[in-house]
Amino acid sequence: MADLALLKRYAIPLIMLSLAVFYQLYVLPSSFPTSHYDVLGLRRFASVEEVTEAYERLSSKWNSGVEVPPTTDFIKIRYAFELLTNPLWKRDYDKFGIDENLHVLEKVKGEHAGESVSKVGLPLLDTESIDDSLDAFVPEDFMSNIGNDKPWLIQIYSSGSSRCAQFTKSWKRIASVLDGVANTAALELGDYQLAAHFAERKSSGQPYFKNGLPSLVALPNGCRRTECVMRYDGDLSVDSVVDWVATSVLGLPRILYYSKETLGQNFIAKSGPHKVKVICFSKTGERAAPFLRRAAKDYWAYASFAFVLWKEEESSVWWNAFQVESAPSIVILKDPGLEPVIHHGPMNSSWFASIIEQNKQFDLPQLRSTTSLELGCDAKGYSRAGNDTAAWYCVVLAGRPSLKLNQMRNIMRNVQSMLVADTDESGKIPVPKAAADAFNTKRLTFTWLDGETQKKYCFFYLHSEDSYETCGPRRYGDPTDTPRLFIIRYKRNATESTTKVEKKVKTIWDTLQEEDANLASQLVARYNGSEDKSEITQWISQIIDDGDTRDLPYYRITPPELIPEQADQMLLKGAEGILSKGKGMKQRFQNFAANILSYAGDPRIGPILLLGACFSFATIWLQSNQNPQQPDKKVESESENPTQPEKKVEGNARRRNRPLRSSNHDRPSSITDEEPKDAHQVTFSDSDSD
Repeated sequence: MADLALLKRYAIPLIMLSLAVFYQLYVLPSSFPTSHYDVLGLRRFASVEEVTEAYERLSSKWNSGVEVPPTTDFIKIRYAFELLTNPLWKRDYDKFGIDENLHVLEKVKGEHAGESVSKVGLPLLDTESIDDSLDAFVPEDFMSNIGNDKPWLIQIYSSGSSRCAQFTKSWKRIASVLDGVANTAALELGDYQLAAHFAERKSSGQPYFKNGLPSLVALPNGCRRTECVMRYDGDLSVDSVVDWVATSVLGLPRILYYSKETLGQNFIAKSGPHKVKVICFSKTGERAAPFLRRAAKDYWAYASFAFVLWKEEESSVWWNAFQVESAPSIVILKDPGLEPVIHHGPMNSSWFASIIEQNKQFDLPQLRSTTSLELGCDAKGYSRAGNDTAAWYCVVLAGRPSLKLNQMRNIMRNVQSMLVADTDESGKIPVPKAAADAFNTKRLTFTWLDGETQKKYCFFYLHSEDSYETCGPRRYGDPTDTPRLFIIRYKRNATESTTKVEKKVKTIWDTLQEEDANLASQLVARYNGSEDKSEITQWISQIIDDGDTRDLPYYRITPPELIPEQADQMLLKGAEGILSKGKGMKQRFQNFAANILSYAGDPRIGPILLLGACFSFATIWLQSNQNPQQPDKKVESESENPTQPEKKVEGNARRRNRPLRSSNHDRPSSITDEEPKDAHQVTFSDSDSD
């Protein structure tokens, strides 16, 4: 039992001592393998001439028959000779520890194990140069280029690397795909100072590249320091690299792929009635290009984006649904009942942005928090016709999303078309002049309102007994949906003085009056007629004519704020969590293991463990000798007075610190001791004077 207690006491220092010995004997030697210079018997960083001389000395012994090396040793020597006599390989090995042909050495050793030296095919290594047409990164322009309006993706490569040569074609494809959203450049290891700036550091301070070459690093906007450099550790495929730049560096969302079974129910039905639907058909199945993702982020308030993989066996489905003939192509779904907008052929950044800008709104735009000012349907005094316009009008079709609302939206689009053409559909009957002039001069706007989402705004303008048929959620047991049409006249007060008297002290009341003065006057008229386009046009024209010519009352009112629509969930995620959980955990584990291995070669770890073990041993030994075990005896006063109440903790502590007496022989008499034999009682009188 005593041995077991002693072992437990010294467990921690024993473990630290064992780790220190294991590290020094096994881990550290494996972290510093024999260099190729050691194989040739040369000092580190010996010149090419010295390497050649050393190899010739060894080969002369083999040729003369004086010494016949084992096949494994011959392969090692030959490999070291070929590596160190190639200027590019030697440079990469000396400065960055790069030896990407090491797998060739192990392969040849395994193939010729037990065979004679004569059967080893020479040379062991094949040279392959990288394409020199890469856009080289100029070190002199480093400070002026880095940190501009676009992030940078930099490839660090070596002209003597076969892996870099194989990656050249993919790199050119990556550069073309990222054009317009990120700058790309290639940095050769010959620019040692700049290459070392982007390299990682070993514990010894030597620059190195953990995953070898080519190495990809990204510098986000405004990044000018090493701490903000982002390193790519994934697969070197075009799709993976571009996806990493788009999500992690640029913070752009992914655009999901849908099948013919899920496109309708998971995209069109769930993307919201207030957004235009943009569907991209792809033949390759690659992830969306960064310029498409940027458009999805910039136009999230107007449009939703989806991708579909084109399959020839499904071509009839897409033709019947959208009249799509082939891929690549894009389909833009706008107002219900309208034919989709279709574009066939490849896309580029500027062309795609122009197409989305032209088609981001419905033909009959929706009144929303993001469009109210743009449409001129806002009480803050903005008009599409300009700030000098005294009166302008906004025709609003309100209702819950339904088939009936879609039919009315189609009618209002036809009304707009009539005002543009100045005639009806037959081209014979002219439309009222007041409405046509107001529409063509941008004093008249047509829009529709989601009465369910914007219920407060809807009730504010349509407050009546039957407003529940138009505004707010559907009531249980009453499926009635009745879209309603109303027009708002906005008018500025032309009689107000344009000059304001400056005040030294501005009160809260003055501030409120100034804010109220910025509001335009509003008058609302509700339409109660039929769904005939001509009748609606006549009603709108009459309202405009009255609003422009008659002296109508002037009311300043502040309507409820329009409720902002929620962003798409994929855009809310951002760059975080863009990988699946399994892949993300695997990536984190690999990075953690790689970091541990990179620090395993630190020669300071062994001495630190040994020093820690020594300190632990010394601490435990000192504690054991400073606190010897005391005899376990009770204080007699405690045993003699078992009924005495316990004292405070402070008193108990002081009593334990007093030395215990071995016996009561020398203890002085006390009034609590037994009565002596010669003791007697003294008698007293009752008088105090006695």
